[in-house]
Amino acid sequence: MTQVIDMVGEMKDVPTAGPENGTDVRHGGAATISDADILCRLTASELAGLYLKRQASPVEVVQAVLTRGASINARFNAFAFLDDEGAIAAAKASERRWLDGAALGPLDGIPATIKDLMTVKNWPTRFVSGVTAGARSQADAPSVAALRAKGVLLVGATTTPEFGWKAVTDSPMFGATSNPWNPALTCGGSSGGAAVAARTGCGNLHLGTDGGGSVRIPAAFTGVVGHKPSFGRVPYYPPSAFGTLGHLGPIARTVEDATLMLDAMTVRDARDWNQPAIEFASAVLSRQREWRGLRIGLWSTPIAGEVAPEILAAVVRVARLLEEAGAAVEPINLPGGNILATFNILWSAGAANRVSKIAEKDRFQMDPGLLRAAEIGGRFSASEYAEALLHRSAFGAEMDQLLRIYDLVISPTTPVAAFPLMHDVPPGSVYQEWTEWACFNFPINLSQQPACSVPIGLTNRGLPIGFQIVGARGADADVLSAAMQVMELVGWMDSPSQSSGRKKT
Repeated sequence: MTQVIDMVGEMKDVPTAGPENGTDVRHGGAATISDADILCRLTASELAGLYLKRQASPVEVVQAVLTRGASINARFNAFAFLDDEGAIAAAKASERRWLDGAALGPLDGIPATIKDLMTVKNWPTRFVSGVTAGARSQADAPSVAALRAKGVLLVGATTTPEFGWKAVTDSPMFGATSNPWNPALTCGGSSGGAAVAARTGCGNLHLGTDGGGSVRIPAAFTGVVGHKPSFGRVPYYPPSAFGTLGHLGPIARTVEDATLMLDAMTVRDARDWNQPAIEFASAVLSRQREWRGLRIGLWSTPIAGEVAPEILAAVVRVARLLEEAGAAVEPINLPGGNILATFNILWSAGAANRVSKIAEKDRFQMDPGLLRAAEIGGRFSASEYAEALLHRSAFGAEMDQLLRIYDLVISPTTPVAAFPLMHDVPPGSVYQEWTEWACFNFPINLSQQPACSVPIGLTNRGLPIGFQIVGARGADADVLSAAMQVMELVGWMDSPSQSSGRKKT
């Protein structure tokens, strides 16, 4: 760890206030989970326990969540659509199953949200765009159908930038989705509405998409858990315009809830031709994970720019805790050369593909940034695109090799904390495009490993710091177990039945 500590230099104390323990850094208009009804604050397993004992009803819970959702939406703009009627009808059916002893499993009666990029039967799927018809979908996406089959209650569609094209959440149609910690700041993106809903108690389970960090970035900016699974673990249909960069994954307040959601969505579906022909094992958590003997790579040098010193200091402190628990932590550099250029070619080509489906006369309504990205993507030749695919393959092979040497790779989730609304990059920074500050995220979309972001502390301005854990392809259980234990090590707990403070790191 000496090399890493030398990079940090003289480290200032990072605030150790937890999300609910009276920290004085909250900003006017901020919201925390402690503001919510107690039924909105419980974990999925806690709710299921109450249902089993007939001490609470799914109907009571979903009504509390819908009330909370309307309030949060008015303040932070997290929802594109709330389905009061459908959610209450589903909750009544769930209540009957619990009373009859016929619950569909531990997620029966648990409220969830779906990002407005995935189809939900009878919901309008707008892609948060003014150029879509907003027609009601005829069928659930496979991931949504899998949740519904477990009795999950679908309460609403969450906001995203138009067609999910960037790492902050604002659009010409819906405006900006703000951060519950400080409404003047972005919540990140593109699954920004999902992360805000999670942070503020608008359901337990939140389905996000991640093509370049879109689950992990908003999770880091809002202080919740975001897991990008191994590629293909969750079927992606309708397919992403950005091809095999796209992943579907859970956002939640706890690792346990995220894991339950991931397992529910781990299904095979013939409509997703890109799913690998393997059966994924359960992501069941190991609560007695042994750190001793593990070899962990610490990736702390970003592809572009620099990591904010207080974020790097917080990550190094967690690395020290892992060393104290018996792991060997070694600084590493990412392989692959100029993978930023490779990602930009593939991503902007995806944007060009998406925009090409929109009538030219309607494009004036669209986000100018998306149109600019599409224009750039349309300039690349077939040869340049093919070369980018070859470079991606080589990088993916190198990452597979790296994760044979190391059991896990850890890093900051983002090099920066949340920044002002309506900016794609932090104002006054060295960054020109969002892909540059997403430099700890998009590489893992290229290489398709599982990666989970968990909160580990607050900056001096009282904003969450995200910590990313990456594992080998298919090793989601290892990543999620490590994520849960990291949260326990730093003491970040969100359930009323758990400690609300945070241990010193």
